[in-house]
This record gives sequence, C-alpha cells and structure tokens, in this order.
Amino acid sequence: MGFCVNCGNQHHDGVRFCRFCGTAQPSEQLLARLRSEAEQIRLLRIQMQQQQVNAQNDAYARLEAMRQQSEAAARMNNQQYRSPGW
Repeated sequence: MGFCVNCGNQHHDGVRFCRFCGTAQPSEQLLARLRSEAEQIRLLRIQMQQQQVNAQNDAYARLEAMRQQSEAAARMNNQQYRSPGW
C-alpha cells in the first residue's frame, strides 16, 4: 500500500492516479530507485556514525595515555624531591 504524493490518502501499489484528488503518482520504477537511494543514504549514515565513534574512542585513548604519562611523571617528580626522612 502506498500514499498519494499530494493528498496523503492511502491507495494500492501501482495506481497511476489518486482516486481522491486525481494527482499522478510516481511509477514503480521511480519508487524502486528512490528506495535504493534511501537505503544507500541509510548505510552511509551508519558508516559515518561508526567513524565518529571510532574517532571519539581514539581521542579518549590518547587522553588516557596522556593522563597516565602525566601521573608517571608526577610520581617520578615526587620520588626525586622526597626528603631523606631525617
């Protein structure tokens, strides 16, 4: 079942004209092409979202590595400047 591109009323697939408003409806060939393009767009969107997630994960990993390096440097600094405990 499809819907009229003009008035939105439901009609059977394959009708050429809407029985409510008379507007010409897109052909099955055009609908198939539009469905195919919509699927390509959907897949592209999924791919882009995955790339964003990967970029965020990479950024978090770099930040975590920098935090660990900073903590290690701070520990080394503390060890160098400890008083002998006299």
